Amino acid sequence: MIGPITILGVDPALTCTGYGLLRADGDRYEALDFGAIAPPAQAPIAERLLRIHEALSDVIRDARPDEVAVEDFIVGHVRAAVAVGEARAVALLAAAEAGLPAVLYKPSEVKQFVTSYGRGGKDQVALMVQALLNLEEPPEPADAADALAVALCHALKRSAIGYQQSVVSSARRL
Repeated sequence: MIGPITILGVDPALTCTGYGLLRADGDRYEALDFGAIAPPAQAPIAERLLRIHEALSDVIRDARPDEVAVEDFIVGHVRAAVAVGEARAVALLAAAEAGLPAVLYKPSEVKQFVTSYGRGGKDQVALMVQALLNLEEPPEPADAADALAVALCHALKRSAIGYQQSVVSSARRL
């Protein structure tokens, strides 16, 4: 049995990094907080990265999550991949500075765990996050919904791994 855990999910991007705090206790999930970090678009890249780092560090300091789950980027447009990679690195750095374990998830893996379909659209992900977290409305902005989906993916994967480990342990006792 896996005890309660607080997970910070991060959907990194230079323009708007989403974050979502999730409390998972068994098969119960609760959104504690979510939002987006949107540095000024005209700011130099180094300044945008600094603002993302400071904001995520503040969230980590205030919320004290147990683990961090970060969405990885898909290789596509090289320029977009580099920008997302930079924001992803800042999220991983904030977690490491706080001594927190951080896990990366591919977008298709997040969608698979949350919607049961690895190619679900943003609207479908937001609606499933709303349903799974019993929210009145889908989380906004979309980056925050995606970050909550990353946290949910991590919680569901931890739960599945814990379940598999308990089955193996039970089988060994037979």
